[in-house]
Amino acid sequence: MSNILLKAEHICKDYTVGEMTVHALSDVSFELYEKELVVILGPSGSGKSTMLNILGGIESVTSGKVVYSDHELGASSREELTRYRREHIGFVFQFYNLLPALTALENVQLASTLVDDPLDAEKLLDQVGLSDRKDHFPGKLSGGQQQRVSIARALCKNPDLLLCDEPTGALDSQSGVQVLEAIYDFNRTYGKTVVLITHNRDIAKMADRVFYFKDGQLTGIEQNPSPLKPSEISW
Repeated sequence: MSNILLKAEHICKDYTVGEMTVHALSDVSFELYEKELVVILGPSGSGKSTMLNILGGIESVTSGKVVYSDHELGASSREELTRYRREHIGFVFQFYNLLPALTALENVQLASTLVDDPLDAEKLLDQVGLSDRKDHFPGKLSGGQQQRVSIARALCKNPDLLLCDEPTGALDSQSGVQVLEAIYDFNRTYGKTVVLITHNRDIAKMADRVFYFKDGQLTGIEQNPSPLKPSEISW
């Protein structure tokens, strides 16, 4: 197994709704390793997205700690968390958040201004099958094409940790496979860690490990000895 990139130790996350306390996460612990691809499976409301937001420095914990490269996120200042998200984390969400006044290529290139060692924006668009659409604005692209632009943008930062929250949830099967191929290739080609949330158990076949969440708890971790490429999975 590769070196440990990040540790989550006894994570609890509570939300107060009126007079009620909602326990979104309860005593969740795990390690993420360099170069691995992890899929998180679980029903809606199981705490998957909350966990991803905590790993990305978007949300704080109620108790427990997240340690990234020997640095505890909870002990970080606002400026340090901003730097952590900018320099080390890539986000891919179900919704694309592209800037409508910029072309596909310009949306991807925007990410390259945030880091010192970006990947090539045009090459990434070619990798996701959009080299012929690079000068199109988001309004002229389909949903699947916009999602592939958003993935190229996230990858352009060359992040150490790529966090994907239901990246294929709003896509047809063909577009979904193209999105997964781009994520898989980034993990395998550049040796970066990927965590991907999904409801689709077929997607778990491409993971090195599968984390199972239910009712705010990590109920199991399964090792996959023979991960498949997205193109090898029967959809």
